[in-house]
Amino acid sequence: MGRGKVELKRIENPTTRQVTFSKRRNGLLKKAFELSILCDAEIALLIFSPAGKVYQYASHDMDRIIGRYRREVGLPESDSLRCRTVEFWRNEIEETKRTTENLERRLRHLSGEDLLRLGMKELKQLERQLKIGVERIRSKKHRDLQEENTRLHKELLDDQLHDSAAAASASATSGLILGSVNAFPSFLLG
Repeated sequence: MGRGKVELKRIENPTTRQVTFSKRRNGLLKKAFELSILCDAEIALLIFSPAGKVYQYASHDMDRIIGRYRREVGLPESDSLRCRTVEFWRNEIEETKRTTENLERRLRHLSGEDLLRLGMKELKQLERQLKIGVERIRSKKHRDLQEENTRLHKELLDDQLHDSAAAASASATSGLILGSVNAFPSFLLG
């Protein structure tokens, strides 16, 4: 029994996308290994993850396979550092542009804009994400308010203790003064 057709489009859920990437990457690496063994083929496979990690498989020496590829398609065999650096930065710029566009699109979606292209599934997922975000904000706000309330309550208790200690000290001091006055002989007082 077959699985049926899978609609090929970018997976919007980052967790699902990462799981699918890992499973399909492992499947692809396994197929490359099997093909190299079964058919005695020279295979070089490079995979760059969305996070920028590199995964590779080579049935033989990777540099040798890449050199052979370059010769076959007529590319110069220049391994100059400059050539690699320019290519590296060009790829980095393109990857950064794609990442920026994806993040900007997600930000627009989170702010309620540019929703016409989203299907029901994506809208429900966005709604769940927003609900979770609101719950986290409320939880943090509640914790912060509790901490502030505890701090203010402690300050109030400290002020009350300080005031009552000051009042007790003043009362004790006035008692001492009155007691001292009463201790003098009356002929000296007046």
